[in-house]
Amino acid sequence: MANKARLRGRAKRKLAPKTRPRVVKRSPRKKVKKETKEALYAVIRVRGRVNVSSKIEDTLEMLRLGRVNHCIVVPNSPSYNGMLHKSEECITWGEISEDTMEKLLYKRGSMKGRKIGKEKAGELAKKILSDPKGAEVELFFRLSPPSKGYKAIRLPYPRGALGYRGDKINDLLKRMI
Repeated sequence: MANKARLRGRAKRKLAPKTRPRVVKRSPRKKVKKETKEALYAVIRVRGRVNVSSKIEDTLEMLRLGRVNHCIVVPNSPSYNGMLHKSEECITWGEISEDTMEKLLYKRGSMKGRKIGKEKAGELAKKILSDPKGAEVELFFRLSPPSKGYKAIRLPYPRGALGYRGDKINDLLKRMI
C-alpha cells in the first residue's frame, strides 16, 4: 500500500521543464605561436613497476624507460611533453647542458657497440644539442644509482625526486655517471 501511495505522489508531481544552457558567444581567439626552446630533456626513471597503472607503464615503455635509473634524452616537443607529464609520478626530467651531455656520452655512451673517445664525445655533444635527429648515437643510457641517493622517491622535486627539475637535472646526472 505504501508503495502505491508513493508512486501516485510521484506521478502527480510536475517536473520542471528542461531548460537549455545559455550559450555565450566568445570572440575568436588569436593563435599565438609560442617560441619553444630547442632544448633537450634528460629523462630518468626513479620509481619501479609496483603499483603503477598500466597506462603509465605503457608510456614508460614508449619512452624506453623499462627499468629504474635508465636515462633517455628527448627533444622538447608537445608529444614528448604530454608523455612526460603523464608519467611524472615515476620519472624526473630537465634540460641537459652541453658539459653533462659530453660526460654522459664519454662514460656511458656507445656508438655501434664501441665506446666513444673524449674528443669524439665533445663533438657529438655539440652536434646532438644543435640537431638531435642527426645523431649517430643512441641517446639511451644505463646509469648507476646516484651517490648520496635520492631525497624521497614519492615526492615532487623540491622536496623529493619526481617531476620537472629544470637545470638541476645536471647535478643528478653527474652523481649517477
